[in-house]
Amino acid sequence: MAYITLRDVQLAFGGPSLLDGATFNLERGERVCLIGRNGEGKSTLLKLIEGSLLPDRGEVSIQNGITISMLAQDVPMDSGKVADIVADGAGEAATVLKAYHEASDACVLGDMEACDRMGNLQHKLDQVDGWALENKVNSILSKMGLDPDADLADLSGGRKRRVLLARALLTQPDVLLLDEPTNHLDVESIEWLEKFLLDQNNLTLLFISHDRSFVDSIATRIVELDRGNLRSYEGNYSRYLELKAQQMEAEEKQNALFDKRLAEEEVWIRQGIKARRTRNEGRVRALKDLREESRARRSQQGKVSMATQDANRSGKLVFDIENLSVAFGDQEPIIKDFSALVLRGDRIGLVGDNGVGKTTLIKAILGELEHGGTVKTGTQLEVAYFDQLRNALDLEKSVKDNISEGSDFVDVNGGRRHIYSYLQDFLFSPERARTPVKALSGGERNRILLAKLLLKPSNLIVMDEPTNDLDMVTLELLEEMLGGYKGTLLLISHDRAFMDNVVTSTWVFDGKGHIDEYIGGYQDYLEQRPDQTAVDQKSDVKKALAKAEAAAAAAAPKKVKLSYKDQRALEQLPAEMEALEKEQVDINAKLADGTLFVSDNAQAMQLSARLSAIDEALLEKLERWDELEKLTQGH
Repeated sequence: MAYITLRDVQLAFGGPSLLDGATFNLERGERVCLIGRNGEGKSTLLKLIEGSLLPDRGEVSIQNGITISMLAQDVPMDSGKVADIVADGAGEAATVLKAYHEASDACVLGDMEACDRMGNLQHKLDQVDGWALENKVNSILSKMGLDPDADLADLSGGRKRRVLLARALLTQPDVLLLDEPTNHLDVESIEWLEKFLLDQNNLTLLFISHDRSFVDSIATRIVELDRGNLRSYEGNYSRYLELKAQQMEAEEKQNALFDKRLAEEEVWIRQGIKARRTRNEGRVRALKDLREESRARRSQQGKVSMATQDANRSGKLVFDIENLSVAFGDQEPIIKDFSALVLRGDRIGLVGDNGVGKTTLIKAILGELEHGGTVKTGTQLEVAYFDQLRNALDLEKSVKDNISEGSDFVDVNGGRRHIYSYLQDFLFSPERARTPVKALSGGERNRILLAKLLLKPSNLIVMDEPTNDLDMVTLELLEEMLGGYKGTLLLISHDRAFMDNVVTSTWVFDGKGHIDEYIGGYQDYLEQRPDQTAVDQKSDVKKALAKAEAAAAAAAPKKVKLSYKDQRALEQLPAEMEALEKEQVDINAKLADGTLFVSDNAQAMQLSARLSAIDEALLEKLERWDELEKLTQGH
């Protein structure tokens, strides 16, 4: 029996049905990604399954005994002790445990009443098995690398996500619901989340995501919410694209045949009475049915239409950056001695953890921030800036007034267009265009920013996290538009697929003030960067060998002659260990991004087992080498 089943589910909020007779099954152990355009109702579907919403019609069935936890899309801004927030939701035990921690902290500061309360609370904790809860909390926080005593308000967005995930997993749910888990996470946090989820045995996932790399790594099945219906596609996102193209082609052919038949019947009904009086008693009724079916048919939501407005070409040199440094007060510089040359037509991606200085560097280059070093700016630069903080939008004004600033017309590539016509290119109906921005979703706000940005003639586009909240179709169209842009692009993004498809070089921030440049996108950077795992492994072996050699030299023992067999073994061991180390590096590279666990789980498990065997073999050979070396030194 499926864990979760939807049967003929109907749900609407005044407009077209978000779910229109939807049917869906979620089986044990599946990792299903729910995709669809912004506003189609994906988050609503998760709320139906979670139980916070009820359908207008149909049935949502949960298998008896199944527990479900949900990680919502929004990250809370609350403060509070991490351990207490994770324990929250575990019932009375969590409440008592939190009160105990508060009393304990107050008692340490000399509050004698708090010390007295601790005794009563200890008794209550014994009754509700609170100590077991505390052990579970500490265990999961340790697993996720979180400090139980940290304040949630002081954590980065990625760390806050980990806290919420820990809370969702505390009760060991059978099904985990994730709504845009990678939003606002840096690349390192996304990769950590991928690995963590893949390591959870028997965890069933239903998640919403527009991060194509994340979906490719995690999903075993794609379910698309399209015009109120749920369609299932086996495999990951790459496989979905193939199957979706075939389905859309078949749907277009079917619709074309239907439209042709309807047109023929409309011609027939308009003929004179003599032409249609014989043997056509049921034809009029059939035509009425065709008309009803045509009216009921929901067309696929249109695609965003976007194009840049090119300004005059900038000079060949865009920026010449020499020893740029930025520091705030007496703190360690966030950027140290960065030098680079940006030429016309370069498309540069900036990659690094949250808070390492990516936006700071952009502002310093554009002259919006004081800095050390020099930045020579090229001639005739006209900049269009996409701001991650959405500062370019007035939340109280309507979509229309944000774009046109009160005018009914906008200038687009030398021509005038009515504002409502222009906004329809970005999927805003006239009614939606009159809506205040504060009432719109994150994806819609991003589309407004794009509409505003692309009205400005430019030869340099700066984009700070443009992909957050955009659906996959709009992402792909934005990629296509930027691919054809003739100017220069500076792009901050944590979307690895987007970076790979758009940029020509990558600036990587190490978090210590240094920035390295790599040719190509994110995957190209991964291939070019030093393999830290291999470096560490070789370093450990070398340190162990050096230690053994130093110990042998210090003793200065009398040497003995080895047997022929042992001498051959001693000569061959270095090459054997080097071969094992190379195999170790190759396997680590194959398993690094987690995709092999999805595409060929059996092979991935074999390679994981082989890694363990290599570790044992290296240790045995190192011990044998040490033993033979000692023999030659007379030990």
